[in-house]
Amino acid sequence: MTTSQPANTVIVLDFETTGLSPNMGDRAIEIGAVKLNDGIVVDRFQQLMNPGFRISSFIEGYTGISNQMLQSAPGCDEVMEQFADFIADYNLVAHNASFDQRFLDAELDRIGCNYNGQFTCSMLIARRLYQQAPNHKLGTLVEYKNIDNDGVFHRALADSEMTAKLWLNILEDLESDYQLGMPDFSVMQKLSRTAKASVPAYLRKKANR
Repeated sequence: MTTSQPANTVIVLDFETTGLSPNMGDRAIEIGAVKLNDGIVVDRFQQLMNPGFRISSFIEGYTGISNQMLQSAPGCDEVMEQFADFIADYNLVAHNASFDQRFLDAELDRIGCNYNGQFTCSMLIARRLYQQAPNHKLGTLVEYKNIDNDGVFHRALADSEMTAKLWLNILEDLESDYQLGMPDFSVMQKLSRTAKASVPAYLRKKANR
């Protein structure tokens, strides 16, 4: 898919990992993703994966994923091969996308796979659109925007479901607040990099095209 695809046809994904950096030897332990076509969830992907070593008690507590759960999970390579097929040519959205993109790139690199889609970050966009929010963590924004949720966070599929709802909410707000009908994915990428003070002018310009 190209960046000229509509912004409501994307894959929203989230990783749970053993730590913060694949460069420091950290690995993915869970992937969750939601596939949106024209704003409708058409598919989901969720899988634990065994990183090949024990995870810390901090990560167990933070994610609710135990070493016991990971023992019987397939290895990262097997899961990521399946996930590469799931992504196909879709563009990708994540909350704090630089983190998820690092792990996606590192895990796919290990198995010689890549993807054609582009990334953008719902957190960076939310910082520009919802400047009054107390902060821009996923849980805070879900509460701030009154988005339905079951209170589960830090599990990959639950977080990608929430991020997908937030993403669709952002697109609705662009239409209601700026009369910007369904933007291309490239517009959202540019929005994530636009200075906060310039956001209204940028969106008005896009709406008038």
